[in-house]
Amino acid sequence: MTMLTPLPDPVFASIGFVFGLLVGSFANVCISRLPKKESVVFPGSHCPSCNAGIRATDNIPIVSYLILKGQCRSCGQPISAIYPAIEMITGLLLASVFYKFGLSWECLIFAIVVPALVIITAIDIEHQIIPDVITLPGIVLGLAAGTYLNGFWDSLIGCLLGGGLFLLLAEVYFKLRNTVGMGGGDIKYIAAAGALLGWIQVLLVIFIGALAGAIFGAIGMSFKKLGFLSKIPFGPFLALATLISIFFGNDILSLYLSTMGMER
Repeated sequence: MTMLTPLPDPVFASIGFVFGLLVGSFANVCISRLPKKESVVFPGSHCPSCNAGIRATDNIPIVSYLILKGQCRSCGQPISAIYPAIEMITGLLLASVFYKFGLSWECLIFAIVVPALVIITAIDIEHQIIPDVITLPGIVLGLAAGTYLNGFWDSLIGCLLGGGLFLLLAEVYFKLRNTVGMGGGDIKYIAAAGALLGWIQVLLVIFIGALAGAIFGAIGMSFKKLGFLSKIPFGPFLALATLISIFFGNDILSLYLSTMGMER
């Protein structure tokens, strides 16, 4: 892939970090409002305790939180540290995207996708849902971007394979236990991921996500925080697996195939 940017990689990554902080601030709005089906545009940012509007100077990512010592200027109530954490995580991830992909269409695509993964993770942890307003447009974006990245048929097969496998698992689980084991949000999410990454990498996402979920569950049970039938949101593990696939998927697959004595 030819890099078009004349800027050194660290400088471009720094631009990505600052941009990511700003996107992370917007991600906080989405995380707060999307589960309640509220507009992410109106009204403007406000304190969740007293509903006082937040000044522009108090809405600078991370900096304002530190200056205000984690408190609302109007009512003095504490502001959750989750807000600057989301901003920092998004900033670091977009810095990584800018560094890895440079000024390219891939950079633009993943600069859209990665913040969506942060939003999905936070919402699924708190509410155990993945909003359709993210996954349904994500399928469309995934097919468009996946066609550019991998070709139309690879993208389409990835979408159908990922969504189809999860739908089948959900149906089998429901037949066996007469209860929902996998939500529709997970099914739509993996369909979108498959469309974006293609059919080979969606299998990698499923494997890594399942492995990460199993490890988390085992640790939780070992500390008696979880039971064998405890429900845990699967979205965060799928989002983590998608990130791994975006940054290291080709390397992982190449290593696997070389270990098996095959060439990709």
